[in-house]
Amino acid sequence: MAFLSSPEFWIALSQIILINIVLSGDNAVVIALACRSLPPTQQKKAIIFGSVGAIVLRIILTFFAVYLLTLPYLKLVGAVLLLWIGVGLLKGDDGEEEMEGHSNLAAAIKTIVVADLVMSRTT
Repeated sequence: MAFLSSPEFWIALSQIILINIVLSGDNAVVIALACRSLPPTQQKKAIIFGSVGAIVLRIILTFFAVYLLTLPYLKLVGAVLLLWIGVGLLKGDDGEEEMEGHSNLAAAIKTIVVADLVMSRTT
């Protein structure tokens, strides 16, 4: 418990929190787009349930990722995949896709959770 009194711990924790806040801006845009066609009362429900679903999914995926990192050579495979994705991004040919709003609550919540799954990243 001595690490709690260490300034390095608190600086690192603050940096992680700040990075996560900055990187979560895209999630807010997806939530707004997914809920824009809903009536105001359903918008609030979709935002709450979608966000809770995304948080629960991230917690589960974090435990899964910790387990996967114990497997040999997985980091090497991940590095190769990241290189492949990076080369693909540099090549361009990346058309922006239009995201439509949903008119029912379940579809909006599903869009929020799936989009968060796709855009999740570990800091």
